[in-house]
Amino acid sequence: MTIASAARNLWQLYEPVHAVTYFAPQARIAFENAGLRGYWRGYFAGRAAPLGAVTAAPVAALFFSFAPAMVARAVPDVWQRATPEQALAARLTGAVAALRAIMPDEPARWVEAADLLEAAAGAAGTEGRALGAANAVLPRPSDALARLWQAATVLREHRGDGHIAALVNAELTGCQALVLRHGVHGGRDQLQPNRGWSDGEWDAAVGELAARGLVDGSGRATGEGLAVHRDVENRTDRLAAQPWAALSVAEQERLAGVLAPLATAANAVVPYPNPMGLPRR
Repeated sequence: MTIASAARNLWQLYEPVHAVTYFAPQARIAFENAGLRGYWRGYFAGRAAPLGAVTAAPVAALFFSFAPAMVARAVPDVWQRATPEQALAARLTGAVAALRAIMPDEPARWVEAADLLEAAAGAAGTEGRALGAANAVLPRPSDALARLWQAATVLREHRGDGHIAALVNAELTGCQALVLRHGVHGGRDQLQPNRGWSDGEWDAAVGELAARGLVDGSGRATGEGLAVHRDVENRTDRLAAQPWAALSVAEQERLAGVLAPLATAANAVVPYPNPMGLPRR
C-alpha cells in the first residue's frame, strides 16, 4: 500500500470522528447555547473560528464550494452573536459531548488513537493551507476525546486545503467542482441546495464544463470528465500523504485498527450520501 492510499484509507476513518460537529445533536445544542441558532450559523462560525473574526470573502474562498451569497448571509453576522473564542469553545464542547455519547466506552483506545493522530497532525506541513494551519496552532486540550477530535480536525482541514489546491489546479470553480462530482456520482439534489447555488448558477456551470468536454448536455461526466475527477482525487491523496510519514507502516496499521470501531460509532450520525464524499462503511 502506498502512503497516498494509506492517507485515503485513514481519512475515511478519522473524517467521521470530525464530522460529528456537523451532524450530532449535541453539537447543534452547543452552538445554540453560544448564541449561534440555526444550523448554518453554527457551521460557518465553528469552522471559520480558528481564522478569527474574518469577513465573508476569505471564508468563501477557503471553503470553496459554497456560493458566496450563502456565506455572506452568515458571515460576518455570526461574530455579532458569538466571538470566535466562544465559537471554538462551543464546537469542541459539542463534538466531545457527541463522541462521549456514541463512542464505545474504551478510554485506552481513545488515548491511543489521539496519540497517533496527534503525531501525524503535528507533522503536517501547513504552507499554503490556511484552515489546516489555523487549526494546528489551537491549544491542545487535555481530555482524550477532545484531543482525538482536534487532531482529526487538523488532518481533515489539511487534507481539505490540498483538495482545493487540486481543484484549482484542474481549473475548476467551486460550483463546477460540484457539477463534476454530480456528473460522476449524482447527488445534485443534495449538493446544490446545501452549498447555496441557484439553478441559473448550476446550469451555467454545466454549460462551462460541457464546453470543456467534461460533461455532456445532461450533466453526466464524459470520459475526459471522469479522468479529471480521478486525477483530482489522486492528487488530493498525494497532497494529504505528508503527515503520515511521521508514522511507521506498523503505526499506520495500528491506528487504522484502533480507529475502526470509533469510526463505525461516529458513522451512526453521518448521513449518506454526505457532502464530504465519505462512502458508507
